[in-house]
Amino acid sequence: MGAVSPSSESIAAYISKLAGANAKERETAAYALFRLGCASAEPVLMKWFADPEFRALIPRGGVLLTVGLAVHLPTFEAIRSRFGQPHVAEVPADQDVLEFELSFAHGVRLDVITPRTATGEGAIAKFLARFGEGIQQVECDVCDVSRATEILQQRFQVQPIYPQIRAGANQTRVNFFLVPIADNRKLLIELVESPKKAKKP
Repeated sequence: MGAVSPSSESIAAYISKLAGANAKERETAAYALFRLGCASAEPVLMKWFADPEFRALIPRGGVLLTVGLAVHLPTFEAIRSRFGQPHVAEVPADQDVLEFELSFAHGVRLDVITPRTATGEGAIAKFLARFGEGIQQVECDVCDVSRATEILQQRFQVQPIYPQIRAGANQTRVNFFLVPIADNRKLLIELVESPKKAKKP
């Protein structure tokens, strides 16, 4: 899971601006990080979306992507403070992460993620130890993560990180795929199924 181009330095600079005092710079940085993350995932996702059955699993309203940023705890707290203390997601206890989502106009969404504990051994802690702060994953909403996983295994020979669907943040169901992208790098793509909303009587 390498950092996303153009360079880890520019991504770190955008993350720093996301935690900065200038509101306009924060918004510009958010859009830049979202574009970079989506651009890195686009070649893979376009192939997946070309499959009619996979495309049919995209929620009504179109493709919804979220770019996940792995950051250290001080950065996490600084960004959260700048954006008015958004709600921290409910994450299963076995996952060593804290996270919150930022939403902007035009479908721009960022997930800001940090290890829950200073001595964490989870995926985010390992990413930070190896690469530093950066774009760690791109999340793609689907209506049925189990069926989407089956399609990717059967038709694209892509194996999920986990053999079984896992519980994600805020009662979602998720699975992850580590896929090759440009320059011999890999990117983590998370398929996310949101909980079904109860129908009004």
